[in-house]
Amino acid sequence: MRIAIFGAGAWGTALAVHAAGPHEVMLWARDAALADALRSGRSNPRYLPGVALPPAIDATADLDQACGWLGDGPDSLAVVATSVAGLRSVLAALAGRLHPGIAGLLWLCKGIERDSGALPHRVAAQALPGYGHGVLSGPSFAQEVAAGLPVALTVASRVDLLRIAAQRAFHHGAARIYGSDDVVGVELGGALKNVMAIAAGICDGLQLGQNARAALITRGLAETARLGVALGASAPTFTGLT
Repeated sequence: MRIAIFGAGAWGTALAVHAAGPHEVMLWARDAALADALRSGRSNPRYLPGVALPPAIDATADLDQACGWLGDGPDSLAVVATSVAGLRSVLAALAGRLHPGIAGLLWLCKGIERDSGALPHRVAAQALPGYGHGVLSGPSFAQEVAAGLPVALTVASRVDLLRIAAQRAFHHGAARIYGSDDVVGVELGGALKNVMAIAAGICDGLQLGQNARAALITRGLAETARLGVALGASAPTFTGLT
């Protein structure tokens, strides 16, 4: 497969390193100086220090070059590895550049757009319609994935072709990718667990004890599931890898 990853931060770079075992990868960086460093130094010292980039990874700061390299076909997969704050602008920039015949487009970000209150799939439907969309999410630390340590993630999309392509792209080595069609549930799980993580840190900082932290996490998960169901998600999604 050919995989173009748009965003050369820690997570985008780590996923590129993982995918570059069996696949060809193009890593797009917004900053031309960073793209030059990725190509010449074969590393990303700014965001993922100490990790060597495999030979199968190329890098560019030119969107036209990245999209042209990706080509047009079901063996081509686009991945946006920006924050939620940067998702809309990158998708808008890809409009008219991505070929319509690719397997589809995934995003890696977790959160809710600040001004609109929209989940990423709503942003994608508005900014880049006409493509199969989906989210790759789950408990993942970039440094561990780049080091080849075990990780399990969920790819959620309503498009069968895209879920299959994502599993072909990333389900190898120490990574396991599980499929779901519950895009809302996976996105909400990824976004709202951050609220619980911050609250759990506050519990620890205030020295409220393990009982308080356990209660907060357990009740937080219950509230997250209820909110998800109210917004159209499936309750079992919130007991999974989201």
